[in-house]
Amino acid sequence: MREISLDRLRTLVVVAELGAFAEAARQLNLAPPTISLHVAELEARVGAPLLIRNRNQVRPTAIGETLLARARRLLADADQALDEVRRQVEGLTGRVRLGASTGAIAHLLPKALEYLQGQHPGIDVQVQVLTSQASLARLRDGSLDIALVALPQAAGKSIRLTPWRRDPILAYVPARWQPPAKVTPAWLNQRALILNDSSTQLSRVTSEWFAAAGLYPEPRIELNYNDAIKRLVAAGYGATLLPQEGEASEPHPGIARRPLRPGLWRHLGIACREAEMERATGFVLEALERLRQ
Repeated sequence: MREISLDRLRTLVVVAELGAFAEAARQLNLAPPTISLHVAELEARVGAPLLIRNRNQVRPTAIGETLLARARRLLADADQALDEVRRQVEGLTGRVRLGASTGAIAHLLPKALEYLQGQHPGIDVQVQVLTSQASLARLRDGSLDIALVALPQAAGKSIRLTPWRRDPILAYVPARWQPPAKVTPAWLNQRALILNDSSTQLSRVTSEWFAAAGLYPEPRIELNYNDAIKRLVAAGYGATLLPQEGEASEPHPGIARRPLRPGLWRHLGIACREAEMERATGFVLEALERLRQ
């Protein structure tokens, strides 16, 4: 069964509003026979007359009035849909799906989102807490648009991965432990540790840092929520290694923060698909670039 064309419905609405086929033809920039054909096709599809044709005026029938009411709503919805799509194509609106760790979300993203809101208030960034590997997997399957990931990573084809930030990794130690000015692997190895689990890049980086000194510590607990880790450090439960993210604000009074010897760094990258991206995604990348180090 043939569907009703929106063009035919628009013709019916214009004819009914102007009350004349000739006037409708001029407004729609169509030939008069085309206007008549559109109405005839609708009447054949409905199986009943839609217009009463008098010499001086055309008026809708009762059935025509019913169809006109629906047609006006359908045309308004179609126009609104096209306008929304146009605005998204132009980058005035849009939804961008971004994956990142809790630390990046808490300490790095707010500045980028504040800038984005000022420049492009119609763009909605939907943030998901994900590990780097999970973010890359979602980029590949199309369920994510941008990912902030710890480097190095094997991005694979179709994914563009660019370096973004280089943040120092510091020791966070209970203040009452009175740590030295610079913390070494040997000093930390003698104390209770709270570390990220082996699924994270931070865990691999810190394990290599200890291993270079011939040490392989067993953490007291493994946890991937940095704010929770810092609370445990402040309570004296153990020490940890975490990147300094964002501004170098002072930690909790119960925490002493110290640089490491040898130094250690956490590298972050921005990942996105190689394919042509929507303008909204490009604007989010532009906001993130402002935080590049």
